[in-house]
Amino acid sequence: MSTLLLALIAGAVIGLALGALGGGGSVLAVPALIYLLDFTPAAATTASLIIVTATSATALYAHATSGNVRWKAGALFAAAGILPAMAAATLAAQLPEQVLTAAFAAIAGVAALRMLKTPKAEKEFRPVQPVRAAGAGAGLGAITGFLGVGGGFLAVPALVGVLGLRMRAAVGTSLLVITVNSLAALTARTGSAAPLHWAVIAPFTGAAILGAWDGKRLAAKITGPTLQRIFAVTLLAVAAFMLTDAIR
Repeated sequence: MSTLLLALIAGAVIGLALGALGGGGSVLAVPALIYLLDFTPAAATTASLIIVTATSATALYAHATSGNVRWKAGALFAAAGILPAMAAATLAAQLPEQVLTAAFAAIAGVAALRMLKTPKAEKEFRPVQPVRAAGAGAGLGAITGFLGVGGGFLAVPALVGVLGLRMRAAVGTSLLVITVNSLAALTARTGSAAPLHWAVIAPFTGAAILGAWDGKRLAAKITGPTLQRIFAVTLLAVAAFMLTDAIR
């Protein structure tokens, strides 16, 4: 199978998941770039930030037009994550590839296990608690910068648990957080990253953007928990494979 076709297929799948789940889809971008498209871990995390930024911004627009974004709460989360995202991105560029791969596998495994949990009953929205929101936002920003993922798989539960957002609003608002954090991390890596293969990244990103629009429509037709569990099992298998590859 050609590299271009692989990039298009992988991008479409990741965009579909990101648009439908508001997060989690981007966590597959790094392993897809490493194992399907022969990127190094360092180059894959940087390329992933480009893909995630563009795709999340597109999905954010789609959710915003449906009124699913809580801008004030999202802005607080995002602002708290900007500096940690930039600092973590700078640190990641200096670490050995095996460390990055193992760390990524661990986070992906945690994300998969969280997705497999039975969702709690939705709570009504409550006033923003600045300290808790800022702490959660800073943690999400650090993960985004360090591993090159959007962090939506942690942002959605945080927005539900800390702010009491309903799931649909949490999904939409998480995309604002992902977009800002990814852009901050990408800015920190500018000039220090390995050369990027735009012939792969561009079609990958384009397919992901189109997939994000379809994912938004898919979320309205398929039961969220079912889609989430299928994705979680896939992600858990990927995490196990990456961890095995890192330690052997």
